[in-house]
Amino acid sequence: MASLQLLFLALAVQLVAPSVDLEAETPGGPVEGVQKGSLSHPVLVRRKREWIWNSLYVEEEKPAPIPYKIGQLKSSKRLEVKNFEIDGEGANTIFTVDHKGDLFVTRALDREEKNAYHLTARMYDGNRQLIEDSGDFVVQVTDINDNTPVFPRAYNGSVMERATVGTKVAEVRATDADDPTTANGEIRYSLVQDQAAFQIDSVTGVITCKVSSLDRETRSQYVVVVKAQDMRGMNSGSTATTSVSITIADINDNLASFVRRLYELQVPENHRVHENIGTLELEDRDQIQNKEPIFSLPEDISKLFSVQRSPSKDANLMLNKPLDFETTSSYVFNVDVTEDHGHLRGYADNKNSAVTSARVIIRVLDVDEPPVFTQSTYHFTVEEERMMNHIGTVTASDPDKAKKSIRYSIPDKDSAITINPHTGQLYSLRPLDRELEATHVFQVKAQEEPNGLESFVKVNITVKDINDNKPELVADEVFLCENDMAGTMIGIVRATDKDEQPASYRFSLASQSSNFSLRDYGNGSAALILTTGPFSLDDPKDHSVDVRISDGGSPLQTSITTLPIKACSCDSRRIYMKCNASARKMGLSAHALASILLCILTILVIVILFVLRKRYQKDSLAHMKNSGEIHEQLVTYDEEGGGEMDTNGYDVSILSSACHDGSLLRRPDHHQQHAALYAAVPEASLRRHQPPPQQQPAACKGDMAVMIEMKKDEADHDHDGPPYDTLHIYRDEGAESLAESLSSLGSSSSGGSNLDYDFLSDWGPRFRTLAELYGLEQQQ
Repeated sequence: MASLQLLFLALAVQLVAPSVDLEAETPGGPVEGVQKGSLSHPVLVRRKREWIWNSLYVEEEKPAPIPYKIGQLKSSKRLEVKNFEIDGEGANTIFTVDHKGDLFVTRALDREEKNAYHLTARMYDGNRQLIEDSGDFVVQVTDINDNTPVFPRAYNGSVMERATVGTKVAEVRATDADDPTTANGEIRYSLVQDQAAFQIDSVTGVITCKVSSLDRETRSQYVVVVKAQDMRGMNSGSTATTSVSITIADINDNLASFVRRLYELQVPENHRVHENIGTLELEDRDQIQNKEPIFSLPEDISKLFSVQRSPSKDANLMLNKPLDFETTSSYVFNVDVTEDHGHLRGYADNKNSAVTSARVIIRVLDVDEPPVFTQSTYHFTVEEERMMNHIGTVTASDPDKAKKSIRYSIPDKDSAITINPHTGQLYSLRPLDRELEATHVFQVKAQEEPNGLESFVKVNITVKDINDNKPELVADEVFLCENDMAGTMIGIVRATDKDEQPASYRFSLASQSSNFSLRDYGNGSAALILTTGPFSLDDPKDHSVDVRISDGGSPLQTSITTLPIKACSCDSRRIYMKCNASARKMGLSAHALASILLCILTILVIVILFVLRKRYQKDSLAHMKNSGEIHEQLVTYDEEGGGEMDTNGYDVSILSSACHDGSLLRRPDHHQQHAALYAAVPEASLRRHQPPPQQQPAACKGDMAVMIEMKKDEADHDHDGPPYDTLHIYRDEGAESLAESLSSLGSSSSGGSNLDYDFLSDWGPRFRTLAELYGLEQQQ
């Protein structure tokens, strides 16, 4: 319709303006000319192409040692054509064109790689003017059968035994790279093996059952070979094969069958109940998940025996009740087996050959059995606080034919109950107290004489309660306030009783009280009421009441308890803030008394140990003094005044070790031999370093005084040496003391000494040695 409109428009234009030159555009391109003259709008004019296309085809895989022609580019225009040009896929590489328009292929092509090439052609004259604009054309690559079928994976299949004909087993699929629209790519399937049991669809590749008699028990697996061939299965086609593994699945199509018709079992009479006494083996050709046996026993036997499935679904014969050789020595019965028909598929293959009933013979073996008690547990009841000569009797007997005598005993040696070893009669060794132990549980042993088998039984003895305990007072915090008036309730008291019997408690005052009274509520509690008031905290009097409680039992039990009451300072809501502790008259418990005694004993032990230690130290000190081994120490001080860090200690015992018996202590028997050196040697002789007169007793070489006097004399006469020793310190020593200086430096420089050293004897034991060194000479 649009073409007709354009044609009419063009005719109209030619009629109105025949001299107008129109240029049309190519399809889809822009307008290349407009109307001249009176036309004011452009007109689209379709140009007719002059290309004449023939079908161009290239056979794949065709060798091209030299380019070969596959067609020619033609146009309906009758002009002198000088040149052709092509563009597009493979232009001027795979495909070339000459000046005549002949199209050539330069190499072999693969359709599976690319099956069509899209190209464009142009045509020019000798002046390189475009004669025919670009036109599209296609070169088709034709297919050849150069690919074989391929199975992409391995295939497996399965089917139930006894499956019907046509049941799908598996499906295979092969691929071919050739053109599927041609015979080169069309595949047909066929079976190479096991064609009797299975078949395959040649087009779809579906494998199905060919028969309905597949039996897993006969053959459980098949392997079929499938062939795929292209060219629609013609002999000239390419082929490929694959193996398909087909598994035959099991169904319950066989009956369970006993492997034997007769089973003989031997069971000891002491065999444990509810345990297996034997297994009746079964045979079932089906797999275990399809083995569904059902067992049955005669009704009279099923009370004594039962059958359970084993893990392998055989028949386990179980014992329901104890066996007794003396009663029955053997049992004979039949065990039947059937299949669950709900799981059985059709007709059983072994229906005529299966053994579904077996005879069982059980022989009971005699064993020596332990004594058997008449009861599994014995229960007795006794009253407390009574010696029981006959609590009850425990009886056991020998179940064997020998009927041996039985001896009884109680293994628990601490039990309050004992037993007659021959009769089994129980009696108590002491009165039983229910409040201490309400139930006595122990075992009784029965043993065949003389040393036969033994068995045990549990005995429970319940102690029956009697009213043998006095009621006990339980009081909440009871106190009175300074401002309490008469009629004030100051506390609640209650009662408890260790006896099991229900009690009807009654409260009363055991002694008359001018300050307090009791109000019995009748429900096991009473109120303590103040009858006078107020009170004062300064009153030193202790407050207490004696409360009498009766339990109302039989016999009646009564107790009297002294209840202390403390006086407190309270606020307006009767909340105490300060209380005076009342004297407690309720006594101390045994535990508290024991704790106090233990503390006192500990303190006594500590005191005794301390005294012994002091005595030992005193004896050691006395022994040391009597030994005579008291050493002194000479300490020199540096004049630098460095304090204690400047001191050097000298053990005087070393100096005196060579002096006679090695001691500086004066003894009565050596008094004359150990006269002081200072008293024996004149000071003037010491200053001049002259030897002492021969008539005086000479000091021993190890005497400390010799060394001191020699050092002192050297220091007095040495005018060149600096005072490196302690001369200046000794000169100033004792300036603040009443004894002044004890050094001989001052006396040695004065040419004589008139000092009297007798006062040293009055200074105590610490100056005894100095007194002996200086004082004795003055006395002489």
